[in-house]
Amino acid sequence: MGVYNRAPLAFERGEGSRLFTADGEAYLDCLAGIAVNALGHSHPKLVQALKDQADKLWHVSNIFTIPGQEKLAARLCELTFADVVFFTNSGAEAIECAIKTARKHHWANGAPERVDIIGFEGSFHGRTIAAVNASGNAAYLEGFGPRLPGFIQLPYDDLDALRAAVGPTTAAIIIEPVQGEGGARALSEASLRALRQLCDETGVLLIYDEIQCGLGRTGKLFAHDWVEGAQPDIMAIAKALGGGFPVGACLATAEAGAGMSVGSHGSTYGGNPLAMAVGLAAIEELARPELMAHVREVAGYFTQQLSGLQQRYPDVVVDIRGKGLLIGIKLATPNREFMQHARDERLLVAGGGDNCVRLLPPLVLTQDEAREAVEKLERARETARQKAKAAA
Repeated sequence: MGVYNRAPLAFERGEGSRLFTADGEAYLDCLAGIAVNALGHSHPKLVQALKDQADKLWHVSNIFTIPGQEKLAARLCELTFADVVFFTNSGAEAIECAIKTARKHHWANGAPERVDIIGFEGSFHGRTIAAVNASGNAAYLEGFGPRLPGFIQLPYDDLDALRAAVGPTTAAIIIEPVQGEGGARALSEASLRALRQLCDETGVLLIYDEIQCGLGRTGKLFAHDWVEGAQPDIMAIAKALGGGFPVGACLATAEAGAGMSVGSHGSTYGGNPLAMAVGLAAIEELARPELMAHVREVAGYFTQQLSGLQQRYPDVVVDIRGKGLLIGIKLATPNREFMQHARDERLLVAGGGDNCVRLLPPLVLTQDEAREAVEKLERARETARQKAKAAA
């Protein structure tokens, strides 16, 4: 189906932070499959885990015990607030599970009227019907019928509007601690704490969507880990969890997940042995303190260098935002054109809302590669500036 506005590029192989076309042209990948290839391309430990498991067992039904699920679930619970985990194939499926978990929690506790899910402008939670209704982008709903009941969107980071909206039918608040597609906006520590406090006061469940901003992207394993006392009740993760292999998960506290009894949810492929083998290998690499320190170091370099570019090119660069290696560059010139200028420099970046481009490089990007990316961005900015002058 013609649903993708594809760039005229095809890649044959990848290695670390590089992608290569069939004729050998190398591109510096600061897109990473939209924050998926967090450990770079062809990471040897992930490749070996996949090969080893492929020789044994790919798929069995969830009507049987799958030891890899128990191992990965135990590791995720050890590393997070969670007590229980449901495995999916994607982030959108993890969001669906999170919504169902929140509503079922209240139903099981004698409050079936608590069904409303409050989301925020600029958010993105996936492409399924429930996920797009939970998101703040009306364009993704166009042509797919009326909005589903039970979903409310509010202005981003407006605590007064949120307090006014929470009521006796509210089941959960869903939010990205750092928005991805919405323009790389990071919630403040005070806002995250206020969300947690409001949920505690009202009995509303707090759902974090850390599909893009989690798993090391901000320099801690999860974005909310930067803020003491801001843990969620439910969290959706995916993307980096499989390092490129499709795997996602919905994590919850025992209390939040207590309503999800036998038969209340399921998946054919979710948690299959092949995915679990790769997920286990990925999480052990992503959870290494040395990697998180490296992310913080490289992110600090980017912040310093990009701020300098903003000062030199104020007619092109409006703002630098985000957290860690989820970096947003708000532009004064069209972001889609800028993405093409970057590709002309053999640099891959992502688009984003609010006329941003996003840098989402592999977390293993080296300091030298970060320097190279900044140099390529500077040349792309100069091209954008000259084009804007010519148009004027």
